[in-house]
Amino acid sequence: MSIERDKQDEVRTYTVAADDDGIRLDRWFKRHLPQIGFATVSRWARTGQVRVDGGRAKPDDRIATGQEIRVPPGGRDPKRKGPRRVELTEQEVADAEAMVIHRDRAAIVLNKPPGLATQGGTGMTKHVDRLLDAFRDSEDDPRPRLVHRLDKDTSGVLLTAATPGSAAFFSKRFSGRSATKVYWALVVGIPEEKEGLIDAPLAKQPGSHGERMHHDPEGQPAKTRYRVIERAGNKAAWVELHPLTGRTHQLRAHMEAIGHPIVGDGKYGGQDAMLTGQISRKMHLHARRLIIGAPGGKTIDVVAPLPEHFAQTMEAMGFDLSLGEEIMDWSPPPPTKEAKKAKAKAHAKQYRKARRGERRSRVTSKPAKKKGKPGNPKGKRR
Repeated sequence: MSIERDKQDEVRTYTVAADDDGIRLDRWFKRHLPQIGFATVSRWARTGQVRVDGGRAKPDDRIATGQEIRVPPGGRDPKRKGPRRVELTEQEVADAEAMVIHRDRAAIVLNKPPGLATQGGTGMTKHVDRLLDAFRDSEDDPRPRLVHRLDKDTSGVLLTAATPGSAAFFSKRFSGRSATKVYWALVVGIPEEKEGLIDAPLAKQPGSHGERMHHDPEGQPAKTRYRVIERAGNKAAWVELHPLTGRTHQLRAHMEAIGHPIVGDGKYGGQDAMLTGQISRKMHLHARRLIIGAPGGKTIDVVAPLPEHFAQTMEAMGFDLSLGEEIMDWSPPPPTKEAKKAKAKAHAKQYRKARRGERRSRVTSKPAKKKGKPGNPKGKRR
């Protein structure tokens, strides 16, 4: 939904877009008119000045697509400001546009180059988050939002949400692990098993220089599926990686944990991660593909071309890129009849056990009978 520039002295009418269907009225103001505070919205609601489809409305009322919101004049709080639009150079705008590999009303998908941070930090002036202002025509346009991250030296698919509503939608897909993320990596040596699951909890390594993760049984659960697509003798292997969880540096730490660090990853592989010859010393980890549900029942399925250094290495080692086009289906097989029967039997056993506990509790809580002869109420004399 594009909100026109706020006209302080006029009554304004806005139509609720599909992106805002089902949200609270006060949340709508926070998204689209952040200069108007909650206290003002509440006062307007009490006095009947803010209306939805002509009727009175409360701040916690849910709004629906197509409804019209009447906003009275004024209400701007000079202390409250919307997201300020960063002034970018022509080169920065061109860099941002060059990264776009998919764009629609819900998302702007980028192919992040290696060496560009996703977000800023101390002393860091150039990062993806800053460049997102290239996709705003004015300060009244919603600012695209990051909904997941890539390491600075990892290249590939990075999805940003075009609107606040789609940001909430995509965030749920990522946190619910329903998005399919496919990474390509070149690793040192050949994994013993051609495909498998790396189940190794991760925690921050104490005393390490900078942020570094290591395998720790007491750490956060972390799982990664992998398969070897092709090998270059015993020197290196091209692998497909599927992170099933989203821990910091998960893929890098997991490949190092099984003895096959990613080529160019000095933080986790040290000098052993650097191949000889003409192979680049940059990290060879690339977010190749993303498949994720989008608002309106659609599906976004995007593939990011390899960065120059990775593509040159693949060519130098003679890898056939067509072998990686079909991603492996990691979905579990449907349960057999025997498995279904065993599950039903276990459920029935658990149910009976729970009911026995209920019966015991009723027996122990039953009040004791009063002593005395029948027909002689307590306290009465014959």
